[in-house]
Amino acid sequence: FQNVPNLRDIDSIKELLSTMGATVESNGHTVYIDTTGMNHFEAPYEQVRKMRASILVLGPLLARMKKAKVSLPGGCAIGARPIDLHLSGLAMLGADIKLEHGNVEATCKQLKGAEIYFDIPTVTGTENLMMAAVLAKGTTVLRNAAREPEIIALADVLIQMGANISGAGTAVITINGVKKLKPVTATIIPDRIEAGTLMVAAVLTQGDVKIKNCEPLHLKAIIHKLEKAGAEVQVFKKSVRVIGKKKH
Repeated sequence: FQNVPNLRDIDSIKELLSTMGATVESNGHTVYIDTTGMNHFEAPYEQVRKMRASILVLGPLLARMKKAKVSLPGGCAIGARPIDLHLSGLAMLGADIKLEHGNVEATCKQLKGAEIYFDIPTVTGTENLMMAAVLAKGTTVLRNAAREPEIIALADVLIQMGANISGAGTAVITINGVKKLKPVTATIIPDRIEAGTLMVAAVLTQGDVKIKNCEPLHLKAIIHKLEKAGAEVQVFKKSVRVIGKKKH
């Protein structure tokens, strides 16, 4: 993976993957991951507690190893965000799920396609079920799915790997299961939330800031709001310039 940020969360997920038997190497902003020797189906509390997104190993583990034991996630400063939509969706795909001693224990003989409706859109829930469904037998349809750019980016990587996915970025995602995936080289998309934070900071300080290496298409909503607030926003191919309104 290229364009990987140097963040503590990235270190946490690399440590988790290494604990589970994957080979993980880094060179600057490039991370190499080899899961050939991955032989552990358990994601222990010591690693998972650091970052809520660690729950995203649950779907892939079930799809690949037919069993998973993942500690209930922590590490979320926003507060409690339950994973019940993840679990109910995986159960509909054929997983047997138990909650014991603070762990999610899931097993299956073979995940099978199903039609799943999310009560509310969930980014990590959509991602977890997408990754589980790509190796499930048959067709899975996710309705009321999350539509964020990260969903599209994940689908693009999975498609490069050989998955059959359509509808990513819309409310209905269809996944036709395949028998296997292949290794790929992929580039991580720019962080739209970080870019948006810097854009707001430029307006608050009445500054003139050009943010490079971002994706303006992912920033349409905040561009609209900042312009409505009186800021000037200039959009380029892979950058935006924000000029805050001066007080008189």
